[in-house]
Amino acid sequence: MLTRPRGEHQRRFDITIAGETNLDLILYGLPEQMSTERELLGSGFKVTLGGSSSILAHNLAALGGRVGFISQVGRDEMGDIALARLGESGVDLSHITSREDVGTGVTVLLPHGQRRHILTYLGAMAEMTIADLDLAYLTSSRHFHLSSLFLQTGLQPDLPELFDQLKKAGLTLSLDTNDDPNDTWGGVLDQLLDRIDVLLPNEDEILRIARKPTLEESLDSLAPRVPLIVVKCGARGAVVQQGKKRDWVPSLRVEPVDTIGAGDSFNAGFLNFYLKDENPLRAAAMGNVTGALSTLRPGGTEAYRDSAFRDGFLNQYTVA
Repeated sequence: MLTRPRGEHQRRFDITIAGETNLDLILYGLPEQMSTERELLGSGFKVTLGGSSSILAHNLAALGGRVGFISQVGRDEMGDIALARLGESGVDLSHITSREDVGTGVTVLLPHGQRRHILTYLGAMAEMTIADLDLAYLTSSRHFHLSSLFLQTGLQPDLPELFDQLKKAGLTLSLDTNDDPNDTWGGVLDQLLDRIDVLLPNEDEILRIARKPTLEESLDSLAPRVPLIVVKCGARGAVVQQGKKRDWVPSLRVEPVDTIGAGDSFNAGFLNFYLKDENPLRAAAMGNVTGALSTLRPGGTEAYRDSAFRDGFLNQYTVA
């Protein structure tokens, strides 16, 4: 049973995250319709840090945020690579553990222009439970974020209690559900919506969360429950819903290499500004910049690993 830590403590981090760490194996150039029992040749291959939680943590730290992260990997080479990539960015790794009983999760991505196949082995990302979380560590920040709700099956049953404890400790909360592989959009999600401060879905996800046919109806349905909703709409930009107020924030147009991790990178830019108490519209504009940056290199973090490239792009498109 979680208990709130006694006494006040210094806010060590800007944000804490509990979530998944895995690798993305990206194979380019394959047809969308693939034959079996044939040797199909790709045109390119890249191994990058994967997992929405890890991509967000990495890119927020690369933007200068103080990020605490609780996660698990397998005790294997893939886990070693993932942790090395996270460590490069400045994410605090003190509460990431390695498991002997299960391997590091992996996602194989096959991009086909605007569409892609996504094939995932959950591994360690589904095994973390509430017993693995250090509440004092999580509450040593101003804000807590959860991504990949439907992949974190070990955490799901106790998330309402965790969110209540974090709110009592004075944290604000944000949620990006990401996709539901079972496409039911049920379980604990409904309980979490009334506990969060910020919801960060993409357009397809909010339709499924709200069970409505249009973006407008979905926002109308969820706005009374969630104080701030920011919907990522790709090339159309982002829409920000604050109570009854709705604003569109135009996208930053670039020629993408791929869009893997662009939504998580949007979240990084948005939360970086949000946690500085910036206006949500300016935060969304920054999210559009950091999301666009992500698309210029393979995977969700490669554009952020090249500091000269990253900083040059961000200086060029600084949000006024």
